[in-house]
Amino acid sequence: MKKYELKAEARQEVGKKSLKALRAEGKIPAVLNGGKVVDLPYTGTLKPGERLVEIDVVKDAKGRKVADKLHHKSRGIISTDISVKEEDVRKLIYTPDIFEIDIELNGEKRKAVMKDLQFQPVKDTVLHIDFLEVGPDKPIVMEVPVQIEGHAEGVKAGGKLQLTMRKLKVKAIYDQIPERLVVNVDNLGLGKSIAVGDLHFEGLELINAKNAVVCSVQLTRAARGAQAKAEA
Repeated sequence: MKKYELKAEARQEVGKKSLKALRAEGKIPAVLNGGKVVDLPYTGTLKPGERLVEIDVVKDAKGRKVADKLHHKSRGIISTDISVKEEDVRKLIYTPDIFEIDIELNGEKRKAVMKDLQFQPVKDTVLHIDFLEVGPDKPIVMEVPVQIEGHAEGVKAGGKLQLTMRKLKVKAIYDQIPERLVVNVDNLGLGKSIAVGDLHFEGLELINAKNAVVCSVQLTRAARGAQAKAEA
């Protein structure tokens, strides 16, 4: 993945008024998820903007919280409410590329990827960004653009190459995720297709349905005519 540096500020007020004021300043509210997992109740000190989100919480028959069955205790994950300047994230948003982002926050740098965007439905401005903190020990799921390589046999025979899936979901450690998933179509014949299950990339797990068609060579009228003559 390409690398990107981004400055962020901790955001302690999350009400509608504060969000409106923030956007009026040319800033976008965001959240940095995927932080440190801690045992609950948490006895440490939260930094500005940080909050605890409960995970692995199990409830009894009466709806009361109990310790989770696997770890024998309740756990939480530390998320951080932040804001970023709109001008600083344009290159992250308006591009098909994916980035490993170094977020400078509270005097330290934290590695993250951009996971989700929320747009205003009429003006199409960015309302909110979700970032996911990454590390060398936790796989993540990301959508990666597909890049076609080669000259399909079916196209040479008069067919038309169609890319059905422009992105694929992959699961891997963040530094193993490539900028593009290159799919070679040299041997793709007329009327044939390549499905997700036909593809293999070292170090990556493809999450999409295995029978989903990634690309195919469709029969054109001219190709159908030539095929009919050949079979006659």
